Amino acid sequence: MAKQNKAYKFRMYPTDEQAIFIRRTFGCVRFVYNKMLAERKETYELLKEDKEALKQVKHPTPAKYKKEYEWLKEVDSLELANAQLNLDKAFKAFFKGNAKFPKYKSKRHKQSYTTNVVNGNIQLLDGHIKLPKLKMVKIRQHREIPAKYKIKSCTVSTTSSGKYYISILTEYEKEIKSKEIEKIVGLDFAMDGLFVDSEGEKANYPKFYRRMLEKLASEQRKLSRKKKGSSNWNKQRIRIAKIQERVANQLKNFLHHKSKELVTNYDAVVIENLDMKGMSQALKFGKSVADNGWGMFTSFLQYKLKEQGKQLIKIDKWFPSTKTCSSCGNTQPMPMAMRTYTCSCGVNLDRDYNSALNIKKEGIRLLASA
Repeated sequence: MAKQNKAYKFRMYPTDEQAIFIRRTFGCVRFVYNKMLAERKETYELLKEDKEALKQVKHPTPAKYKKEYEWLKEVDSLELANAQLNLDKAFKAFFKGNAKFPKYKSKRHKQSYTTNVVNGNIQLLDGHIKLPKLKMVKIRQHREIPAKYKIKSCTVSTTSSGKYYISILTEYEKEIKSKEIEKIVGLDFAMDGLFVDSEGEKANYPKFYRRMLEKLASEQRKLSRKKKGSSNWNKQRIRIAKIQERVANQLKNFLHHKSKELVTNYDAVVIENLDMKGMSQALKFGKSVADNGWGMFTSFLQYKLKEQGKQLIKIDKWFPSTKTCSSCGNTQPMPMAMRTYTCSCGVNLDRDYNSALNIKKEGIRLLASA
């Protein structure tokens, strides 16, 4: 039996007093994170040429700042400890070359904090959740967490429009047996519709973001005409935030349904290992890439397939799926403007469908050689 993790996210409805304390906690966590980062940044600048000396340095902990800043004692110590863990992860990713140097946290970015379960300090009870320092907070629990799932930690966050959410991380034991691969599908990323599969079907992504662009631009113009910081300015800011959140929720819902559909129907899904950030910058397709959420979609696919013992196969991003004929294997140049793949062997296919067939074939080859 292997241990698995699963998170459940619910809307929170704190009282005014609880909301004030939550926002104060956000501030404390952000303050400690930035203090620790400032010290570590200074140390890094001094010792970055001496990697061995850098490894020996003892880094600051939240306890150091509690002596000087008494108000930090008001919040749960585990929340501050998790800020340190998050900073440690950020530096490890930086040193491995997987991320840029850690940045300071700002009020303008997502506000959140994480606390852990210790001696029953977190409990779910009839539409409420008991949390450290907050006691009972009302939540909308739209789905049940199985009794055998053990709560490990909780992350409280807020949106730009002022809504509060809690993400409950659970742990459970499950024996996942690898599924025999009988049905396999290849997906070719499509800038304007998410993907085309090797069966010739399109995802038909509704382009929620682009459909809302005109309304969003209109509301942003209204915001620009109001005095920053005023009551009317804040009301308009919240109106814009709600539009953006609605688009984000529509996107997430669509991607969940599409990924579930594929996982239900196939034992393995083959995709290209694409660099979406690089693609959006190099090809100047920023809005198109941001709109369809390919990265989020593939992460949904990954964990849904894993839960069922199925596989997500990623082929090399340099594999010439677009240039290769899916029938005879010949290759030819394929400019972006050319939407049909025509080959001397008689093939005449939509370019994305042809690519999806090649991606599926490469996935089958990789499975056979594994």
